[in-house]
This record gives sequence, structure tokens and C-alpha cells, in this order.
Amino acid sequence: MSSTLERTARSRRSRTRSRTVNARPALNISTLKPHQYDLHPACASLVCPDCETWVPITGLQTKRPKLVPHDMGRAGQAPAARCGLGSNRLVMVDVTVRKWEERLTDGNSETVHRRRTTVRRKPKAAVTPSVSQIAAQKRAPADDEHSGGQPLWLLRKMKWESTESAVRDTDTRRAQMPDGDAPAEGPEVPLHPQRPAR
Repeated sequence: MSSTLERTARSRRSRTRSRTVNARPALNISTLKPHQYDLHPACASLVCPDCETWVPITGLQTKRPKLVPHDMGRAGQAPAARCGLGSNRLVMVDVTVRKWEERLTDGNSETVHRRRTTVRRKPKAAVTPSVSQIAAQKRAPADDEHSGGQPLWLLRKMKWESTESAVRDTDTRRAQMPDGDAPAEGPEVPLHPQRPAR
């Protein structure tokens, strides 16, 4: 039996791979907002101010940390185009991890309770009529809607004027009946008042 040895990579000290350094001045982390960089040693990274993509910081424990050479645009969606302004730029880490975490949690506690305020208008309630107005509506005639907005007293006066001549004619005919005549139909009308028997 022959045994095969598996080759394993030996552990190496983390260091900056390229000695190329961007000619631009070093980027101070304190100029960025706390949510634009991450100082955890396992995933030290920041948002490149030039192309606005998240870029790892290499050599964070060394004297000259810098941004990794990176492409602009999203992976798998945009064509590969090297960010020439931000690649290999030196980074000045002038914020401690503790201070960064405090700023991040303070900002989160301020914004976590914010909600969009939608203005909801209350519907205007109709004005409730008074008791006297309700009583007047009940007493109003059924054809009040045909009155054309005229007051009730004027409507009654017009109705009386339309029937006034017929009422006067009836009153005149009643006055012309001779005394002693009684209606032909119906019970006889007593001429003297009578007391009911007990």
C-alpha cells in the first residue's frame, strides 16, 4: 500500500501583496460615516469613495494599510473595469474599533425607531341637527321637496288660496238650507238635548 501525502498550505503572515501605492493622499477613515466601513479584523473593509463599492482593506495590522485593487460595478452584472482612482490607495485608520462600534450603535439607536409619517386625514363628521330642526323636518309636508326652497308658511298660504273658493261655496250652500229640513238619509237628529238613562 502506498500512502499519498496531501499537501497543505503553511500558515503565512498576512501582508500587503503588492508594493504599488496610489499617488493620492491617504484616505482617513474618520471622514467616512460609521456605516461606510467595517473595522472587524476578520472582514476589514470600506466603501470606496470613488466607485462606491465595498473594498477589503489589506494590511490592517501593518503600518501601511491600503485598499485592494478592485473593479467598479457589481460582480456578474457589469463588465470588469478597474477602479483606477481608488485601487491601492493608502488608508489612515484613525478610529479605534471601540469608538467605531459606539458610533454605529448610537446611530442605529437613533434611526431604528424612525418611521415614515403618513398623514391620515380624519373624515369630517356631518353637523348633527338640533332637536328643533329634527321636529321641523318631521312636521314638514311630504311634498316639501317640490316647494322649490320656499318657506313653509308661504306654501300653506298658497295651498289655502287654491282651495279657498271651494270652501266658500260650500259654506254659502250650507247657509241656504231652510230651517227644519233634515238630511234624507241617516238617523234623526234630536232637537232637544237628552240625558242618558242611568
